[in-house]
Amino acid sequence: MTMPCPECDAAVPLDERTVVGEVVPCPDCGADLEVTALQPPVLVLAPPEEEDWGE
Repeated sequence: MTMPCPECDAAVPLDERTVVGEVVPCPDCGADLEVTALQPPVLVLAPPEEEDWGE
């Protein structure tokens, strides 16, 4: 199954092992996409990782 990338509209492949909360890369633009639902599948741009200052 594929879903369109919300950034560039390219086809992003998902399979039966995909879970909610998983971050997958777009094969075209490289954007990190978070799976927020599975029925139906929903992809959103993943929030940027915050820096860990060792706290």
